[in-house]
Amino acid sequence: MQSWIPFLPEAASTLARRVDALYLYLVGMTIFFTLLISGVIIFFAIKYRRRVKFEIPRPIAGSIKLETMWTVVPFIIAMSMFVWGASVYFAQYRMPTTNTMEIYVVGKQWMWKFQHQTGQREINELHVPVGRKVRLTMTTEDVIHSFFVPAFRIKTDVIPGRYTYTWFEATKPGRYHLFCTEYCGTNHSGMTGWVEVMEPTDYDNWLSGNANQESPVAAGQRLYQTLGCASCHGANGEGGRGPSLVGLLNSEVQLEGGRTATADEGYIRNSILNPAEQIVAGYQNIMPTFKGQVNEEQLLQMMTYIKSLSPNETSGISTTAPARSNNPRTGPATPETMGANAPDQQRSNPVGSTPPSANQNQNRQQQ
Repeated sequence: MQSWIPFLPEAASTLARRVDALYLYLVGMTIFFTLLISGVIIFFAIKYRRRVKFEIPRPIAGSIKLETMWTVVPFIIAMSMFVWGASVYFAQYRMPTTNTMEIYVVGKQWMWKFQHQTGQREINELHVPVGRKVRLTMTTEDVIHSFFVPAFRIKTDVIPGRYTYTWFEATKPGRYHLFCTEYCGTNHSGMTGWVEVMEPTDYDNWLSGNANQESPVAAGQRLYQTLGCASCHGANGEGGRGPSLVGLLNSEVQLEGGRTATADEGYIRNSILNPAEQIVAGYQNIMPTFKGQVNEEQLLQMMTYIKSLSPNETSGISTTAPARSNNPRTGPATPETMGANAPDQQRSNPVGSTPPSANQNQNRQQQ
């Protein structure tokens, strides 16, 4: 499954061909000017070599045309690289907002953990349908990781304490390598996995066979109730001690001191972990911090629930069947079952990629 040029991995996403075309343009221009300049140097060295021992070369006057040409031509070439590169960059880092399937990713030493909106959870293996935009919301529980799928031409750092995003749309079914490309510890080289791209009907059948795990929205709502958030932030502002969360996502929030903030995922995360930093105007600083009480997966679940209260800001995409992980852990998601001391928090230590036949057993050990 290689492309026609051996040093390029297979192109399996809508963005891959654009990245390859830009890359080949840069390589082509580099080769062209390397040969051109080398040839001119050799030509001039031979043509204008000293033929007599004490020969004095004839003075050469400057040329406005020549200097204009070697200023304007490189400028045009450099700007073509900039404009083309900028268009590819914006295509890659502007997240699609409609018809998008969202998946949550948590990196930890040394594995990738995925959760679908329908509840399906996977480790070191991600199943997606072909021809559908997939948006990844990513964070890490420990050190910096980097999410890299060569066949999709996507590479994004995953950073502690914040969310990063990337997206792709696979164009052909297949099984594609997933790597961590940021050194993250002794078993960094073992932090690999696979992205399994399936036909839509096969993907729906795969989901149908994995159907007893709570969705992130349901788990987040349960956590929301268990942690007592509803006593101050009822769905419609009940309690009166905290602002309503309905329609909060991506809205402008008035803070104390006349400041404003956009209520994106980062704002919501920081409000849960460091509530004193962002006090909404008209409310007192009475919210406790939940730092150390919820892990990254729980934060993502609560985030998903809060986002569900702003239906106009979500993609609205759902799959045709509910899902669970290949290794379900039945029962509701609570701080006791998923907290800092749960088995799910323990570090895994794989020394190589997980073969498909062993995936289920390894998931049981790691979850």
